[in-house]
Amino acid sequence: MPNSKDLTIVLQNNNVLYDTTSYAEESFAFAPFDYHGKALCIPLKKSVFFETEFILNTIDKNDIIINEDLQTKKNYCKQVKKAISVIKSSNASKIVLSRKKEIDLKQFDISILIKRLLNLYPNAFRYIWYHPQTGFWCGASPEVLLEMERISFATMALAGTQRVKKDAIPYWNFKELNEQKIVVDSIAASLQKVASVIRTSETYNYQAASLVHLRTDITGTLKEGKNTLSMIASILHPTPAVCGTPQDYAKSYILDNEDYSREFYTGFLGPIYQKDSCSKLFVNLRCMKIDANIATLFVGGGITIDSEPESEWEETQHKLQTMLQVIYPML
Repeated sequence: MPNSKDLTIVLQNNNVLYDTTSYAEESFAFAPFDYHGKALCIPLKKSVFFETEFILNTIDKNDIIINEDLQTKKNYCKQVKKAISVIKSSNASKIVLSRKKEIDLKQFDISILIKRLLNLYPNAFRYIWYHPQTGFWCGASPEVLLEMERISFATMALAGTQRVKKDAIPYWNFKELNEQKIVVDSIAASLQKVASVIRTSETYNYQAASLVHLRTDITGTLKEGKNTLSMIASILHPTPAVCGTPQDYAKSYILDNEDYSREFYTGFLGPIYQKDSCSKLFVNLRCMKIDANIATLFVGGGITIDSEPESEWEETQHKLQTMLQVIYPML
């Protein structure tokens, strides 16, 4: 968990690919972006489960320079321009576009990856997932999708991205502030049907790795009979931060226009507990998939009517750094 030295390990004792729709069983859930009520899971009763403590060590970070194909940049900027045009001519206010970047590794080393993933990003939700049918995934997510305890809930709106600059207070332009408002308003509106009380915090700066975002916390109380994890997760996912708004329109646009499958990128994941009815799910951001000696990194950004293609491209480059730092010794 974020800001915790406790390491939880769940090792499934067979190769069955389990799934859940009810979230009624204690497990670790792993859901794709294109979610239709069913998430993969590792049931605790089918696993060996144990916890241990690890010691955090400081690891130096420097920007990692990688080659980006000019045609890849042109294609992404073209997609951004197309999305802006669609937003201008439709009722969409935001569409999140993404891309993948494949990186060749000299030799994959799981021990190095674990050490760097845990130590580099202590305030993120760090995970490693592997199943023969899904492959190897890992990430360090800064974003909570949903935290539930009985009838209380918490989520967040996370948008806007800048590089952290030493001793400098971030300046947010109109596009970034408006994008944050779009995300907050959309999440709050979607929760109206299931929540009796909704509270939003002041928006503040939130650092995640070498990036800083705008963050607004959203908390409240659920209506009687509306406090099932599956119901709330289906309402929130995919959030405006990873999909856009209106939700259905933006998701349909993404599935029709992105030239690859996001798979589990911008899906959600996390532990499902029945004890005290408490569970916590995270958005699968800042993640990668590793197959043999190829790491596939996933990054994206929110497009609004005020977006500039060049800036959106640069934002994805900045976001690549999070997972690049994890695999740096293997490059």
